[in-house]
Amino acid sequence: MKNEVSTVLPEPEAQEKAQVKADGTPFHPDPSHPRRRTGRIVLWCVLLVIFAVAILLVVRHHEDAKKPSTPVAASIAATVATAKKGDIGIYLDAIGTVTPVYTASITSQVNGIVVAVHFTEGQRVNKGDSLVDIDPRPYRATLLQAQGILERDQNVLAQARMDAQRYREAVAGKAVSEQMLADQEKLVLQDMGTVKNDEGTVQYDQVQLDFCHITAPISGRVGLRLVDPGNVVQSAGTTTLAVITQMEPITVIFTIPEDSLDGVQARVRQGAKLPVDAFDRNNQKKIATGMLLTLDNQIDTTTGTVKGRATFDNKNDVLFPNQFVNTRLLVNTLQGVTLVPASAIQHNGQAAFVYVIQQNVAHLRNIKTGVTDNGITQVDGINPGDVVANSSFDKLQDNSKVVVSSTAPPSSSMGSNAP
Repeated sequence: MKNEVSTVLPEPEAQEKAQVKADGTPFHPDPSHPRRRTGRIVLWCVLLVIFAVAILLVVRHHEDAKKPSTPVAASIAATVATAKKGDIGIYLDAIGTVTPVYTASITSQVNGIVVAVHFTEGQRVNKGDSLVDIDPRPYRATLLQAQGILERDQNVLAQARMDAQRYREAVAGKAVSEQMLADQEKLVLQDMGTVKNDEGTVQYDQVQLDFCHITAPISGRVGLRLVDPGNVVQSAGTTTLAVITQMEPITVIFTIPEDSLDGVQARVRQGAKLPVDAFDRNNQKKIATGMLLTLDNQIDTTTGTVKGRATFDNKNDVLFPNQFVNTRLLVNTLQGVTLVPASAIQHNGQAAFVYVIQQNVAHLRNIKTGVTDNGITQVDGINPGDVVANSSFDKLQDNSKVVVSSTAPPSSSMGSNAP
């Protein structure tokens, strides 16, 4: 038998290299060996970590897929407007009151009973038309008495003048003394005074009789009837028989700020006829158009305003006395200026700006605003023909890409966009 010869190696190396036995049969290590067990545990831990990382990546991928994606530098849809060259008026807005040129409150000047009312409520009357009759009989009798006294005293005066003439002839023939002639001439003067007094009494009584027939002092519209036939009126009373208001023409009184007074006066001194428009209480419907008539001569220190009066033809009675209206006084007209919609102008504190669209890119442009009228504003800083953004200000910024839209997109912000 051959002896088995084994080479002595260190224990670790002998364990690694002892893969076959001496007779050439394979050597199988013991799986329960501690080193083999540790390696398998490590392997499983690595596999678990890899599996956990894979699950985490899958979950994050699904969450990212659910989130809405926001495109970078996406174009913003916005409506636009074009700056134009045109004219715009400088207006002063105020609240006014319709005030008739004339208003007559008719009262009785004599005592008596109303015997007739010649008008109907709301009737149009002309100057001199009959309104009310008061019983004239007592005043007609008084006038007759005064006329009788006047006639008697006129005859007394005539007799005194004849006597004076006789005395002059007698003095010429030295039949009477000159003293008697002088006395008679003084009697003539006394009778002349009496006759003049009688004439005054007759005129007064005639006026009283005329007061019994009341006529319209102006042309206008009569209000509601305030007395009826049979009512007793007094000359010292406060009973109003009728009220007449002139309707055509009519005026509107409004106020002008004292800071704007110089501009208005300058135009008035130039002889300009300044138009005034009257609008309804809601300031939506224009009622009538008139002209500035005059300004008051004093500034109201409590309000810092001065009153102005404008006159209107009021042919169709669209303006009613004491009606409140909104007035617009056209002071001047700016011609050949740049105009844009007021809605296209944004503000950042005291600065105003617009977004000028050039080659589908928005460029912020600072401007200076001027007069605004009916949603149109006069501006400086851009030129006629420039296209400006008119919506989507909550998204627009300088150098933003823009897609021109015919309808304004919904906006989540109503405020102005600051640069």
